[in-house]
Amino acid sequence: MHLHMPHIALPEGLAGIRGLLAFRPDMTNPLRGFMEILMRGENSLTRGERELIATYVSHLNDCLFCKSSHGATAEYYLQCDIGFIEQVKSNYQSAGISDKMKALLTIAASVQRGGRNVSAEEVQAAKDVGATDYEVHDTVLIAAAFCMFNRYVDGLDTWAPDDLEFYRKGVKERAEAGYANYDPYR
Repeated sequence: MHLHMPHIALPEGLAGIRGLLAFRPDMTNPLRGFMEILMRGENSLTRGERELIATYVSHLNDCLFCKSSHGATAEYYLQCDIGFIEQVKSNYQSAGISDKMKALLTIAASVQRGGRNVSAEEVQAAKDVGATDYEVHDTVLIAAAFCMFNRYVDGLDTWAPDDLEFYRKGVKERAEAGYANYDPYR
């Protein structure tokens, strides 16, 4: 158990980015609007697939809050269990996901290591199994955004409960409300 002591004075009881948004409420609407478009807007990638990309990148960055909260959201959208999410995180190549998602997660992992690690071969491999330019674009943007969010949450040492049930509680309401309408201060 990580002994939580945030680096700055954050509101008590608000985990992860919720505490940060309460600290800087002027950032709330721009960040929520961005996330609403990226993660829930019209897209050939399902909401569940986008949450899975976010979960995987957050796992690679070892961000407990983000990998847990977005993992719970991916579980909800994909109607799967934690075992499936854990399999994707530990070895997505052997997980029960499409070849296209495997190729996109390869790209996401390259972004996580650094943007210049994405190769033309990885992009072509994704296109060869059906990924569109739009899907490649959004995979790179989701991966880059979650590197930022992971570093934001962990760089200020926000509170992140170890109990996965904490993240599952209210996930249906959060997922259905979306990023733009969900009240992060609850």
